[in-house]
Amino acid sequence: MSTSQNPQNNAIRLDKWLWAARFYRTRAIAKQMIDGGKVFYNGQRTKSGKAVSIGDIIKIRQGVEEKTVTILVLADKRSDATFAQTLYQESKQSIDSREKNALARKQGILLSPASDTKPDKKQRRKLREFKERI
Repeated sequence: MSTSQNPQNNAIRLDKWLWAARFYRTRAIAKQMIDGGKVFYNGQRTKSGKAVSIGDIIKIRQGVEEKTVTILVLADKRSDATFAQTLYQESKQSIDSREKNALARKQGILLSPASDTKPDKKQRRKLREFKERI
């Protein structure tokens, strides 16, 4: 559980911090997500080698979820999940938005349940005709 508190060792790479904060399983995946535009550092796209500092805001897209977090502690070593959660604080708007989107997804699934069987040839033709009319 080594955290970097001294001023000389204050330069921690963004991909390393994301890995230590357990947003991604490996640093390689964190680098791919940063390079792919899934991570925004202070509102802008960035490179994986960007040095982070306390108070910076990071927006992370993971699947359908989007989190906005503020860096509270710098760490370059990966530790358990309870320690990782102390490294950042998620914004209230981010939490509310994620909960609202999860509820909407859950309601959408309940309103349009999947059928038990695949449509047969005649039903597929009717579906295709219906979609082409719109």
